[in-house]
Order: sequence, then C-alpha cells, then structure tokens
Amino acid sequence: MNLGVVTLLLAIVGGASGQYYDYDFALSIYGLSSPNCAPECNCPESYPSAMYCDELKLKSVPMVPPGIKYLYLRNNQIDHIDEKAFENVTDLQWLILDHNLLENSKIKGRIFSKLKQLKKLHINYNNLTESVSPLPKSLVDLQLTNNKIQKLGSFDGLVNLTFVHLQHNQLKEDTVSAAFKGLKSLEYLDLSYNQMAKLPSGLPASLLTLYLDNNKISNIPDEYFKRFNGLQYLRLSHNELADSGVPGNSFNVSSLLELDLSYNKLKNIPTVNENLENYYLEVNELESK
Repeated sequence: MNLGVVTLLLAIVGGASGQYYDYDFALSIYGLSSPNCAPECNCPESYPSAMYCDELKLKSVPMVPPGIKYLYLRNNQIDHIDEKAFENVTDLQWLILDHNLLENSKIKGRIFSKLKQLKKLHINYNNLTESVSPLPKSLVDLQLTNNKIQKLGSFDGLVNLTFVHLQHNQLKEDTVSAAFKGLKSLEYLDLSYNQMAKLPSGLPASLLTLYLDNNKISNIPDEYFKRFNGLQYLRLSHNELADSGVPGNSFNVSSLLELDLSYNKLKNIPTVNENLENYYLEVNELESK
C-alpha cells in the first residue's frame, strides 16, 4: 500500500474517532530525504510531496519548495506566519501547525484562503483567541483545540467542511450559535471542555457526532435533538443536567447509537429509543425503584 493511502487512512480513522494520529509513522519507515526540500527539514524520497519540520525549534515557517502538498511543522516555536510563507505551494493540501506559539495578530493577510486545495488545517495547542479566517472552500478538517479561543468567525461558504475540533477552549454558547449556520457537510463537531451554559442554536442538521461534555449545560430545549437527521453519537457527560432540565423525550432519537450522560445530577433515567446501543449514566443521583 502506498504511503499516501496509509496516511490518509490514518487521518480518516483519527478524525472519525476523535483521536489524534501519529504522522511520524510515515517518516519513520520511509528513508532518506528528497533533494527538493528545505535543508533543515525532511522529505522522504518515497513520499517527496511531504515535508516534515517537527521539533526543530523553528521560530518561523521555513522556505517551502514547489511540489510540497503535506507540510508538518509541529512542536516548534513558530509565533508568526508571513503573508508570503506559502506562495510557492498554493496546491498545499495538509498544513499541520500543532504545538507552536501562534497568535491571531501574527498570522498575516489571507494566508489560508489562498490555499485553494487545502483540506486539512490543524493549529492545536497554540495561543489563538479566535478562529482563523478566512478559510478556503476546499477545507474538510479543521482542528483548533487547546487554544484560548473565545470568538468564532463565520464558517459560511465552507461547503466541504466535515470535521471540526474545538475542544479545550473558552467558547460560550452565543459565539457558537452564530458560527455554523448553513454548513451542510458538517458531520463531526467537538465542543467539549468549553464554557457553554446552554446548548447552542443553529447547529447543522447534518451532524452525526456531537460532543458537548465538560461544559456547564443545565437544560435541554424541548425536541432539541430531533432536528438532527442522523445524529449517532452524543456526549453530554460532566455537565449540570438535572431532571427538571430534561424534557421527557429529549433523547428519544431513532438514529442515536451512543449516548453519554454520565457525571450529571439526574435522579431518573431519561427515555431513549430502542435503537440505542450504548448508554452511559454512571455518577448521577439515580434513585433506586
């Protein structure tokens, strides 16, 4: 199996499960560096369209030669991106910037929207206070976890956006409600470990996976989850849900396969649909009958 297929499979599995995957797998098994590469980085001869620049103490984006489609810049000290940083690689498809020092004010111009073929953008573990924008319509997978994000720009027009990871930020429900309207391809949304006291409105009906655990949510609007056409995986653990805030049929959704309501304040077990396969209720205040 060719490396591109292997890496893509890792990405699909990782995105679907919410787990991070190890890109170093590719680098560790595919030998010497290609000559068409930044001198401080590594571009495996068997995979010359990928450039690995991880853990090099870089303070800025190195020169990226034409032909690079997959760029890894993890675990550096990059604190800015110049407007011309990617002008040689407008066909870049993956850009991985995890574990750096990036702030919104130091990401210059329309740096990402110029990358018309970009599918995957990861800026996890940085110092962002708002989502990056504008973004290209080609984008499929956006990860901005473990930042300090309090504000989301509009994702309007991102017709291919399928996976969004925003866990471990400082988002409140009003900010989230305005951001995702109109997205018809969004299937996976992780908003866990934020500061939401209510469920956000306006989330796309296309969602299959919705993670809202570790917030401060105390009530469910009547029939809130009925509007999602095929919702399968729902996490609301580690919130402040009590019986008074959960209408009778809140979770009676025929498409739902897994529901996590653990670590709340429920005294009675909410009704669910017979199609549900996994139901988690540990550490509540359930009353024995």
